[in-house]
Amino acid sequence: MAKNPIVFIHGLWMHSSTWKPWMQFFAQHGYECLNPDWPGDGATVEESRGNTKAIANHGIKEVADGYARVIATLPEKPILIGHSFGGLMVQILLGRGNAAAGIAIDPAPIKGVWQLPFSALKASLAVLGNPFNLSKSVSLTHKQFRYSFTNAIPEGESRQLYERYTVPSPARPLFQVAFATLNPNAENKVNVANSTRGPLLITSGDKDHIVPPVLCRATFNKYKRSAAVTELKSFANRGHSLALDHGWNEIAEYALRWLNEKGL
Repeated sequence: MAKNPIVFIHGLWMHSSTWKPWMQFFAQHGYECLNPDWPGDGATVEESRGNTKAIANHGIKEVADGYARVIATLPEKPILIGHSFGGLMVQILLGRGNAAAGIAIDPAPIKGVWQLPFSALKASLAVLGNPFNLSKSVSLTHKQFRYSFTNAIPEGESRQLYERYTVPSPARPLFQVAFATLNPNAENKVNVANSTRGPLLITSGDKDHIVPPVLCRATFNKYKRSAAVTELKSFANRGHSLALDHGWNEIAEYALRWLNEKGL
C-alpha cells in the first residue's frame, strides 16, 4: 500500500533546507517528501539572505494558500509536518481538510491562545519592538537566535546552526499572531471544531523559550470540541531548535512511530 506523501513546512528564520535530514529519514521509510519554500525565499540560504525585499511583507494566509496550491497538485492528501510557524500552517491546512494528518512541532499560537509567557515576549521583541518592521523582513542576531531557538544546546552548535540555516523572514506573521486577540478575522484562526479532519500531533520542548509548553498545552486544549484525534507530546530538555539540532532524530523517530500507529 502506497504511503501518503509528506509536505514539510518551515517556520520563521529557517530555510527549507533544514528539513533535508528529515526528508532522507522518511524517504528511507517509503515516503515521498517535499519541502516547499515560503513566498520570496531563495533556493539556498545564501540566496535568501540576499533577497530581503522579496521575503518581506508576506502574511499567514498568503503562505498557507501557497502550500495549499502545492498540495492540490498531489495525487492524494499529504501528511504535513511543520515547525514553529510551519506548525501553525499545518493546523490551518489540516483544519481546512487539505491533509491526511498533521504534526505541529512547537507551533506558533493559533487564534484563541492568549497566554503570553515572558520568554515568548522577550524572544519576539526583536521584531515586535519596532512597529515599522511590519512590512519588512527581519534577521536575527546570533544572540537573539541563541535565546529564542538554541538555549538548550551548546553555544558552539548554536553558532553552527545559525550560520548554516538562518535567513531573513517576514515580520508580518509575528505581528498577526501577537494581535490576533484583537482581530476577529485574524489569519491564524484555525477550524479547531472540525471533527472530520485527520489526526494531529502537537509537540512541545520543555525548555522552549519562544513557544513555551504552556502555549502548546493551550493550543491542544482548543481542540477539545473536536472528535478528531489530537495528541500532545512533550520532549524533555529540548528547546525550539529540537527539529534541527543534534537531537532531531528523536523527534523524527517519534513522528514516524505516531504515523505508523495511525496507519499512515
